[in-house]
Amino acid sequence: MARKIREGVFFMSIFKTAESVSPKHPDKICDQISDAILDAHLTEDPHARVAVDVAGGHGKVFVTGEVTSRAKHVDVAAIVQRLAGNVELIEHIAAQSPEIAQGVDTGGAGDQGIMVGYATNETAELLPLEVVLARKLNQYLYEVWPFDGKTQVTTKDGKIVSVVASFQHAAQQYLTNRVLDWFTKEPLAVTIGEDVRLHINPAGDWNVGGFDADAGLTGRKLIVDNYGPRIPIGGGAFSGKDPSKVDRSAAYMARKIAIDYLKARNAKEVFVYLAYAIGFDQPLEATVVIDGREEVVEGYDLSPNGIIAALDLKRPVYEATARYGHFGYREFSWEV
Repeated sequence: MARKIREGVFFMSIFKTAESVSPKHPDKICDQISDAILDAHLTEDPHARVAVDVAGGHGKVFVTGEVTSRAKHVDVAAIVQRLAGNVELIEHIAAQSPEIAQGVDTGGAGDQGIMVGYATNETAELLPLEVVLARKLNQYLYEVWPFDGKTQVTTKDGKIVSVVASFQHAAQQYLTNRVLDWFTKEPLAVTIGEDVRLHINPAGDWNVGGFDADAGLTGRKLIVDNYGPRIPIGGGAFSGKDPSKVDRSAAYMARKIAIDYLKARNAKEVFVYLAYAIGFDQPLEATVVIDGREEVVEGYDLSPNGIIAALDLKRPVYEATARYGHFGYREFSWEV
């Protein structure tokens, strides 16, 4: 990762760190509620316009946003109870602004924004190694402790040098043993000898987590949702937004394009940058950077409607994206 230390001077960091959070993390609960509500609308009305945000914590969940939909059987309370448990629901949903709708109705983007796509040959998932490691470790621990939890992995020259793992209801020694077991079973978990620093429940064992311990908010885990901290992101959240919002659909298309160029050019890494203006159907920028060489993206319909059709995005597939990140899973249409 290139870091600027003073004007005109760069150095390449050999340390790379990424984190992952479990599906029971407060922010991820909110992401899942937002996307489950979106899926419920798309199940009945594939053309639904949905932009739902959720804030929750300490026994209360607030669901707000804009929905224009013909769906008749969306039970928001049941969705919240399934994902957040027995909490008080405060719901305030309005229709999409007609001034926004008029630009989308003609095929334009639902908002302005910049989207970044990325692919690398470091891993089979075409994601940065540290991202894959943190995610895989989190999933491995979640199998035993399906509660609130976080992992963090730091690598040096592609080898793990430190691991942080904090999980609710996991006694430190048992959690340590599970982490050590993961090292023996995960082929990517290469170390430098046995010199790996482990920070397991570093603040002590804990049993109060999720909404009981902290508040959550839709869209607050953007780096986890994307490519980890060494890859730039456009800034827009994904969850709760139907595919007319280019924050989501164009980010997925940017990933698809990055994968396509990576494979076609046998490249090491590819960045894709797309930018849109609200109400316009063509990007203001469509740039691909292949191993440092910049080109204009060609051969794709990058209008919102073109992206939606190409990736088949009007289906109820989004709750699954809100658990461990939106990239690196073959079942998602933008990954193949």
